[in-house]
Amino acid sequence: MKIIKNKMKSKNILNENSVRLIKIGKEALFEFIYEKMIEDQKDPLSVANTFDMDWENGQFIFCVHRSEDKNGNFIEFPKEINLKSLMRNLSDTTTSMFQNNRYKEFTKEELIALSKK
Repeated sequence: MKIIKNKMKSKNILNENSVRLIKIGKEALFEFIYEKMIEDQKDPLSVANTFDMDWENGQFIFCVHRSEDKNGNFIEFPKEINLKSLMRNLSDTTTSMFQNNRYKEFTKEELIALSKK
């Protein structure tokens, strides 16, 4: 049996003289990070997300909280929690996005207090 190689160039295979490149701006980078966080959620239908990014300091904060109470009423993220303050006042919760236990859990009261520091 003779094997014949396909001589046609596939768009998915790079030849030795090609470089595939993507360059994205901060909005697309922000979107990529946000979408990755959403993708990793175990119960996306029962939670809501609140997030912010500090481009100047290269920090991203992402909060997950219950979206409804036991009676089906929408639970808003507390306005007293200032994400910019939290970014300044909290240490990173992980050194890698691929590490287990990336999230740290706080009460809303704890985050309100940390926001006021």
